[in-house]
Amino acid sequence: MIDQDFIDELLAKHEYLSLISYEDCLTLSCIRDHWVDFASYLSLEETFDLLVDLTAIDHGEDAEVRFSVVCHYYSRVHHDYIRVHVECASNENPEILSLSSVYPSADWHERETFDMFGIRFTNHPNMKRILMWDEYPYFPLRKEFPLAGIDTPLPAPDVVEVTEASVEPAPMMGGPFVSSGSGPMSDSEPRAKDESWTEKSEKPV
Repeated sequence: MIDQDFIDELLAKHEYLSLISYEDCLTLSCIRDHWVDFASYLSLEETFDLLVDLTAIDHGEDAEVRFSVVCHYYSRVHHDYIRVHVECASNENPEILSLSSVYPSADWHERETFDMFGIRFTNHPNMKRILMWDEYPYFPLRKEFPLAGIDTPLPAPDVVEVTEASVEPAPMMGGPFVSSGSGPMSDSEPRAKDESWTEKSEKPV
Protein backbone atom coordinates (compact mmCIF):
# COMPACT_ATOMS: atom_id res chain seq x y z
CA MET A 1 0.00 0.00 0.00
CA ILE A 2 1.35 3.42 -0.96
CA ASP A 3 1.59 5.80 2.00
CA GLN A 4 3.13 9.21 2.68
CA ASP A 5 6.48 7.69 3.68
CA PHE A 6 6.67 5.88 0.34
CA ILE A 7 5.87 9.11 -1.54
CA ASP A 8 8.42 11.16 0.42
CA GLU A 9 11.15 8.57 -0.19
CA LEU A 10 10.33 8.37 -3.90
CA LEU A 11 10.48 12.15 -4.36
CA ALA A 12 13.69 12.44 -2.36
CA LYS A 13 15.38 9.72 -4.39
CA HIS A 14 14.31 11.07 -7.79
CA GLU A 15 14.69 14.84 -8.09
CA TYR A 16 13.21 14.79 -11.59
CA LEU A 17 9.78 13.90 -10.15
CA SER A 18 7.13 16.22 -8.78
CA LEU A 19 3.87 15.39 -7.05
CA ILE A 20 0.67 16.28 -8.91
CA SER A 21 -1.88 14.69 -6.58
CA TYR A 22 -2.64 11.76 -4.32
CA GLU A 23 -6.40 11.50 -4.51
CA ASP A 24 -7.58 8.49 -6.53
CA CYS A 25 -3.98 7.30 -6.98
CA LEU A 26 -0.46 8.67 -6.68
CA THR A 27 0.08 10.96 -9.68
CA LEU A 28 3.57 12.15 -10.55
CA SER A 29 5.08 14.40 -13.19
CA CYS A 30 8.37 13.18 -14.65
CA ILE A 31 10.96 15.15 -16.61
CA ARG A 32 11.06 13.82 -20.16
CA ASP A 33 14.75 12.84 -20.18
CA HIS A 34 14.21 10.50 -17.19
CA TRP A 35 10.95 8.94 -18.38
CA VAL A 36 12.42 5.54 -19.30
CA ASP A 37 14.83 5.45 -16.33
CA PHE A 38 11.96 5.95 -13.90
CA ALA A 39 9.86 3.29 -15.62
CA SER A 40 12.76 0.88 -15.25
CA TYR A 41 13.13 1.79 -11.58
CA LEU A 42 9.45 1.19 -10.90
CA SER A 43 9.55 -2.17 -12.64
CA LEU A 44 12.77 -3.55 -11.15
CA GLU A 45 13.06 -1.85 -7.76
CA GLU A 46 9.51 -1.10 -6.65
CA THR A 47 7.70 -4.12 -8.17
CA PHE A 48 5.36 -2.02 -10.34
CA ASP A 49 5.67 -4.73 -12.94
CA LEU A 50 2.43 -4.14 -14.87
CA LEU A 51 1.93 -1.31 -17.34
CA VAL A 52 -1.85 -1.15 -17.26
CA ASP A 53 -2.44 1.72 -19.65
CA LEU A 54 -0.65 4.35 -21.70
CA THR A 55 -2.39 7.18 -23.49
CA ALA A 56 -2.04 10.90 -24.20
CA ILE A 57 -3.65 14.28 -23.58
CA ASP A 58 -4.02 17.04 -26.15
CA HIS A 59 -4.12 20.26 -24.11
CA GLY A 60 -5.11 22.31 -27.15
CA GLU A 61 -3.36 24.28 -29.86
CA ASP A 62 -2.89 27.33 -27.62
CA ALA A 63 -1.19 25.42 -24.80
CA GLU A 64 2.49 26.11 -24.15
CA VAL A 65 3.07 22.34 -24.12
CA ARG A 66 0.33 20.80 -26.21
CA PHE A 67 0.84 17.05 -25.74
CA SER A 68 1.61 14.90 -22.75
CA VAL A 69 1.69 11.14 -22.23
CA VAL A 70 0.12 9.47 -19.21
CA CYS A 71 0.60 5.90 -18.07
CA HIS A 72 -0.61 3.76 -15.18
CA TYR A 73 1.57 1.19 -13.44
CA TYR A 74 0.27 -1.46 -11.05
CA SER A 75 2.14 -3.37 -8.35
CA ARG A 76 0.96 -6.82 -7.33
CA VAL A 77 3.02 -6.39 -4.16
CA HIS A 78 1.75 -2.95 -3.10
CA HIS A 79 -1.68 -3.62 -4.62
CA ASP A 80 -1.77 -0.04 -5.79
CA TYR A 81 -1.33 2.16 -8.85
CA ILE A 82 1.04 4.95 -9.82
CA ARG A 83 0.12 7.39 -12.58
CA VAL A 84 3.00 9.15 -14.36
CA HIS A 85 2.60 12.22 -16.55
CA VAL A 86 5.30 13.46 -18.95
CA GLU A 87 5.35 16.32 -21.46
CA CYS A 88 6.24 15.65 -25.10
CA ALA A 89 8.94 17.42 -27.04
CA SER A 90 7.61 19.75 -29.78
CA ASN A 91 4.00 20.77 -30.35
CA GLU A 92 4.29 20.38 -34.13
CA ASN A 93 5.98 16.95 -34.19
CA PRO A 94 5.49 15.51 -30.71
CA GLU A 95 7.73 12.64 -29.66
CA ILE A 96 8.99 10.81 -26.62
CA LEU A 97 11.11 7.74 -25.92
CA SER A 98 9.35 4.37 -26.08
CA LEU A 99 8.82 2.31 -22.92
CA SER A 100 8.68 -0.94 -24.90
CA SER A 101 12.21 -1.93 -23.86
CA VAL A 102 11.07 -1.92 -20.22
CA TYR A 103 7.43 -2.96 -20.60
CA PRO A 104 6.79 -5.05 -23.75
CA SER A 105 3.06 -4.36 -23.27
CA ALA A 106 3.75 -0.71 -24.15
CA ASP A 107 4.12 -1.75 -27.82
CA TRP A 108 0.46 -1.60 -28.86
CA HIS A 109 -0.42 1.18 -26.40
CA GLU A 110 2.21 3.40 -28.02
CA ARG A 111 1.11 2.50 -31.52
CA GLU A 112 -2.49 3.41 -30.67
CA THR A 113 -1.35 6.69 -29.12
CA PHE A 114 0.64 7.46 -32.26
CA ASP A 115 -2.36 6.54 -34.41
CA MET A 116 -4.84 8.73 -32.50
CA PHE A 117 -2.63 11.66 -31.39
CA GLY A 118 0.35 11.64 -33.76
CA ILE A 119 2.88 11.27 -30.93
CA ARG A 120 5.90 9.34 -32.15
CA PHE A 121 7.67 7.00 -29.72
CA THR A 122 11.34 6.89 -30.62
CA ASN A 123 13.14 3.52 -30.39
CA HIS A 124 9.83 1.70 -30.79
CA PRO A 125 10.34 -1.59 -32.68
CA ASN A 126 7.40 -1.04 -35.06
CA MET A 127 6.18 2.56 -34.97
CA LYS A 128 3.21 2.44 -37.33
CA ARG A 129 -0.55 2.93 -37.14
CA ILE A 130 -2.59 0.17 -35.54
CA LEU A 131 -6.23 1.15 -36.17
CA MET A 132 -6.26 3.46 -39.19
CA TRP A 133 -4.53 2.72 -42.50
CA ASP A 134 -0.97 4.00 -42.92
CA GLU A 135 -1.88 6.82 -45.33
CA TYR A 136 -4.75 8.17 -43.17
CA PRO A 137 -4.05 11.93 -42.99
CA TYR A 138 -5.57 12.77 -39.58
CA PHE A 139 -5.16 12.02 -35.88
CA PRO A 140 -8.71 11.48 -34.58
CA LEU A 141 -8.18 12.28 -30.89
CA ARG A 142 -6.58 15.67 -31.45
CA LYS A 143 -8.68 18.64 -30.39
CA GLU A 144 -9.11 20.00 -33.92
CA PHE A 145 -10.58 16.74 -35.24
CA PRO A 146 -14.39 17.10 -35.43
CA LEU A 147 -16.48 14.79 -33.26
CA ALA A 148 -18.48 13.65 -36.27
CA GLY A 149 -15.36 12.67 -38.22
CA ILE A 150 -14.16 13.71 -41.68
CA ASP A 151 -15.17 12.41 -45.08
CA THR A 152 -12.03 10.54 -46.22
CA PRO A 153 -11.34 8.37 -49.29
CA LEU A 154 -10.63 4.73 -48.52
CA PRO A 155 -7.17 3.51 -49.55
CA ALA A 156 -8.34 0.66 -51.80
CA PRO A 157 -10.35 1.83 -54.86
CA ASP A 158 -11.04 -1.78 -55.94
CA VAL A 159 -12.69 -2.52 -52.58
CA VAL A 160 -14.74 0.67 -52.80
CA GLU A 161 -15.89 -0.29 -56.31
CA VAL A 162 -17.19 -3.66 -55.13
CA THR A 163 -18.55 -2.72 -51.69
CA GLU A 164 -19.47 0.95 -52.25
CA ALA A 165 -18.02 1.53 -48.77
CA SER A 166 -17.01 5.03 -47.72
CA VAL A 167 -15.78 6.99 -44.72
CA GLU A 168 -18.37 9.63 -43.90
CA PRO A 169 -19.01 11.97 -40.98
CA ALA A 170 -21.33 10.37 -38.42
CA PRO A 171 -24.67 11.98 -37.54
CA MET A 172 -24.27 13.44 -34.09
CA MET A 173 -27.85 12.79 -32.96
CA GLY A 174 -27.96 15.45 -30.30
CA GLY A 175 -24.23 15.59 -29.65
CA PRO A 176 -21.68 16.66 -28.73
CA PHE A 177 -21.76 14.35 -25.74
CA VAL A 178 -20.78 15.51 -22.30
CA SER A 179 -20.01 13.87 -18.97
CA SER A 180 -20.43 15.27 -15.48
CA GLY A 181 -17.09 13.77 -14.49
CA SER A 182 -18.23 13.24 -10.92
CA GLY A 183 -20.51 11.04 -8.85
CA PRO A 184 -21.34 7.38 -9.52
CA MET A 185 -20.18 6.00 -12.86
CA SER A 186 -23.80 5.40 -13.91
CA ASP A 187 -24.44 9.14 -13.53
CA SER A 188 -21.21 10.30 -15.17
CA GLU A 189 -21.53 8.40 -18.45
CA PRO A 190 -21.68 10.71 -21.49
CA ARG A 191 -25.10 12.14 -22.36
CA ALA A 192 -26.12 14.11 -25.41
CA LYS A 193 -25.85 17.83 -24.77
CA ASP A 194 -28.98 18.38 -26.82
CA GLU A 195 -31.48 15.54 -26.23
CA SER A 196 -34.33 17.16 -28.15
CA TRP A 197 -33.57 15.12 -31.28
CA THR A 198 -32.53 11.56 -32.10
CA GLU A 199 -32.35 9.20 -35.07
CA LYS A 200 -36.15 9.10 -35.12
CA SER A 201 -36.88 12.79 -34.79
CA GLU A 202 -35.35 15.63 -36.77
CA LYS A 203 -33.17 18.25 -35.17
CA PRO A 204 -35.28 21.32 -34.30
CA VAL A 205 -34.55 24.44 -36.32
